[in-house]
Amino acid sequence: MPTRDSLFTALTYAALLGSALMAGTFFAFSAFVMRALGRLPAAQAVAAMQAVNVAVLNPVFLGAFVGTAAASAALGVGAALRWDRAGAGWLAAGAVLYVAGTFGVTAGLNVPLNDRLATVAPDDPDAVRRWAEYAGPWTGWNHVRTAAALAATGAFAAALRCQDGG
Repeated sequence: MPTRDSLFTALTYAALLGSALMAGTFFAFSAFVMRALGRLPAAQAVAAMQAVNVAVLNPVFLGAFVGTAAASAALGVGAALRWDRAGAGWLAAGAVLYVAGTFGVTAGLNVPLNDRLATVAPDDPDAVRRWAEYAGPWTGWNHVRTAAALAATGAFAAALRCQDGG
């Protein structure tokens, strides 16, 4: 039967892998997806991003994204309750980085921008201005959540290393 410590370690691995997966997903958007969309006429960029924002609402992505937030939050609580254990500070840091810097930025900043973009008709003459107002801020906040997810990955890895006595 698994021990409480082994379940906690498994949850830390899950959060590490989920954070890494999200960092890679967001990195792709920062590194080339948004640049590619920026090379398109605004009507096509708006339509493409609207399609992405609909397609992303699926069980695979949401399971990884929200599941990592839940695992991170649980680890943060666990770290507070086990503060005397090796790696607790790293667990708390990873939890804050992912929950606030990745999940929170997405929910509080990127999603509202996506919701506003959803109201734009791609063939509307105002689409050029609306795309310009969207793309810069959305990409900037995406950089933040990329960095936060990557830093959370590192923090969870450091916590595991501390737990292993390294």
